[in-house]
Amino acid sequence: MESKSMSVDQEEDVQHGHAVKVVAEYHQHQVDAAGVHDAVFGDLSGQGPNYRNLAAKKTKVGWIGTVALMMKTQVGLGVLSIPATFDTLGLIPGLACLLVVAAITSWSDYVVGVFKRRHPGVYGIHDAGGLMFGRIGREGFGVAYCVFWIFVAGSGMLSISIGLNAVSSHGLCTAGFVAVAAVIGFMLASIRTLGRISWLAWIGLVGILVSILLVTVGVGLQDRPAAAPQQGPWTSDFQLFKRPSFTSAVSAISSLVFAYAGTPAFFAIAAEMRNPRHYTRSLLICQAGVTATYISIGTVVYYFCGSYVASPALGSAGPLVKKVAYGLALPGLIVTTTIVIHLPAKYAFVRLLRGSKHLTTNSPVHWVTWLGCTMVTTVIAYLIASGIPVFGGLVSLIGALLGTLMSFQPMGCMWLYDNWNRGKQDRSAKWILMVIFSVFVVVSGTFLMIAGTYGSVVGIMASYERSGGSGAWTCTDNSNST
Repeated sequence: MESKSMSVDQEEDVQHGHAVKVVAEYHQHQVDAAGVHDAVFGDLSGQGPNYRNLAAKKTKVGWIGTVALMMKTQVGLGVLSIPATFDTLGLIPGLACLLVVAAITSWSDYVVGVFKRRHPGVYGIHDAGGLMFGRIGREGFGVAYCVFWIFVAGSGMLSISIGLNAVSSHGLCTAGFVAVAAVIGFMLASIRTLGRISWLAWIGLVGILVSILLVTVGVGLQDRPAAAPQQGPWTSDFQLFKRPSFTSAVSAISSLVFAYAGTPAFFAIAAEMRNPRHYTRSLLICQAGVTATYISIGTVVYYFCGSYVASPALGSAGPLVKKVAYGLALPGLIVTTTIVIHLPAKYAFVRLLRGSKHLTTNSPVHWVTWLGCTMVTTVIAYLIASGIPVFGGLVSLIGALLGTLMSFQPMGCMWLYDNWNRGKQDRSAKWILMVIFSVFVVVSGTFLMIAGTYGSVVGIMASYERSGGSGAWTCTDNSNST
């Protein structure tokens, strides 16, 4: 599978002669970090953070570290909503939708790597938008990128509060736990390079995987899920097919999009890779692992819990298992929140100081700007987490409104931008099919963004009605939601 993908890379490099030259220029300095000039970060010296980590082998973002960062931007919050999504759609339609979303987003992720290699000055999706649509594209995608990750950070803080409530048996007001999550996220997200965060990603990834495997085993061994009636006979009411309303269906699909919506982060990850030519290798391993995890966890938990599955799913296997599972998952939830605070803060930081010596030197301007970016990002995410304290609704809203916008439409446009002129010389069947597919990705993403946002808002409003409208800044235990 890997060799096939690499052959596609090679074929495209041949058809685009400038790509080979671009890659050579992009890697011309990989031996010594001193005096290196990077297309994004400028001159990298020993007087500040080494974003590319070309010489620091212990902190470099190698292809294995890239796998961890890629997986951690996806496995975490998304997997916790998969069983509830299957409950809405039915097991078979749920699996089918998951595989379709996985295929489209994997293609989008691949396009990110190809586009980055052809245009080494591109740091994020805002730069890609600038190339394709001018200043409007640059600023529009830049705002969407920041808002997306800040919303994800808000859902991360909310998930940490749920975990702390579960472990402590609601030992503190939920609003207080959200504040604790914000403080922890700010402190860790202020680490300046992804290379130094990648080791945290491994700890978080292992923690979240062990916790969800524990829940998966727990729901299989227990008599009934925690939310099910505890008296009398009981059997799981899982269904292979269901007939959800339109709003419920698109909201559930939006949650699946959110589970794979790490795509916009892959630009920044590729920018700090020691060897971006290994991007495709890391991507294939990441997507295979993520999809296998989602299918196995989602299927088993929904099969045993049916409509009584909790959201997040870690609360599905009874009080004791819930405490242990959240205890194991908390490092992973914290790391997820750390990364998704770091990404928009780094975007704003690079935009503010790009082309200045302060970007890569330990000057007062550097530190004040960097800590200011992480602080503002954290505060906004905290306000979102406290104002919309409904995990499932917040996840589906993020996936619909911003996940598709960041993972579908831009990548279809990016392929067309790089390959449209090829059709003037050689309008082959492959080119025509790829044009059709790229247009489909743009159109389907736009439809899902509009319809999914509507469905998510309806769901959040219904949740507020059930809670009497007192959800914001609540002290109520949020670890018992279903």
